[in-house]
Amino acid sequence: MVELPHFDSDGHARMVDVGAKPITHRVAVASGIVKMQPRTLKLIQDRQIQKGDVLELARIAGVMATKRTSDLIPLCHPLRIDSVDIEFQIEDDQTIKIVASVSANERTGVEMEAMTAVTAAGLTIYDMCKSVDRAMQISDVRLDEKSGGKSGQFRRNGLQS
Repeated sequence: MVELPHFDSDGHARMVDVGAKPITHRVAVASGIVKMQPRTLKLIQDRQIQKGDVLELARIAGVMATKRTSDLIPLCHPLRIDSVDIEFQIEDDQTIKIVASVSANERTGVEMEAMTAVTAAGLTIYDMCKSVDRAMQISDVRLDEKSGGKSGQFRRNGLQS
């Protein structure tokens, strides 16, 4: 049977004790997709959305969400984040890929912070553009890679050590 560290032997939820773990440099990269009508993406690129510069506000939302992850995810530890980088890649005429990189020198990983950054950035894009395109979709939020800590390196392409 797989042990789930967020539950005690009686099945009660608990925050994992990381006090004895060594502080190591932790990095996580996550990504997600926002699909929209080509006209919507053009409006974003031309900075013609009435609410403002969509991608810059989405970047700020992602950074802010990263710092608040432990307030949103019940058993996450509050972390001192060292850096957050959020990039937007135009994949085609209707797709924006969001990539968030988060790092910290901590006792536990920053995977949840990276995925929270992607999600908040995607939701901000949706919120700012919903008046012109309610059919937008946020999808494929995932961890692409992580390093640091006892579990070592993970890369989505299958390389894991």
